[in-house]
Amino acid sequence: MRSFLFTFFILSAQFSFSQRIYTKSGIKKDSTPVVTKKATFNKYDSATKAHPPRAAAFRSAILPGWGQVYNKKYWKVPIIYAALGITGFIFIDNIKTYKEYRFAYAARIKAADPLLDSTDYFKLKNLYKVISPESIQAARNRFRQYVDYSAIFFILFWGLNVVDAVVDAHLKSFDVSPDLSLRIKAGHSQMAGTDGISLILHIR
Repeated sequence: MRSFLFTFFILSAQFSFSQRIYTKSGIKKDSTPVVTKKATFNKYDSATKAHPPRAAAFRSAILPGWGQVYNKKYWKVPIIYAALGITGFIFIDNIKTYKEYRFAYAARIKAADPLLDSTDYFKLKNLYKVISPESIQAARNRFRQYVDYSAIFFILFWGLNVVDAVVDAHLKSFDVSPDLSLRIKAGHSQMAGTDGISLILHIR
């Protein structure tokens, strides 16, 4: 009789304990402890949001050097304008020379034909009057190519200005500590498994 009562008491205790781990809706709660992961703080992502590279690219695309000012790389602005200024000057000078050769060639062709009005021939510079039409035509075609090349270089430098601003904006987001230490250590190296002299670089 005592063993029966003891068994009944144990079963009742287990049943009441199991009832407690059920919710009011009848769904059993998970008795396993839930391990919550702490959100990791990424300094690079936060710095990128504070200094977005897209903003630097947009500024440099509109006005050369603006992205470098946004990145606080002021010393690059004179270099950018020097490169664009030189290529821009060469582009304008090539267009001017091309137009002169084009006019000179047309004037020489008209002067060679008695049926055409050759008044443009007298407007030519003395240099062009002594050059053959074939040479003038070759020079005209050559400077036409120079115009294309100088335009390509101008666009290329403008694009490099945008790329430089984007790269600087990305590098600005990296958290690089100035606390870098390099020391020489003699003895056993656990990584190499040998004895000797090791160079140890600490980045903090």
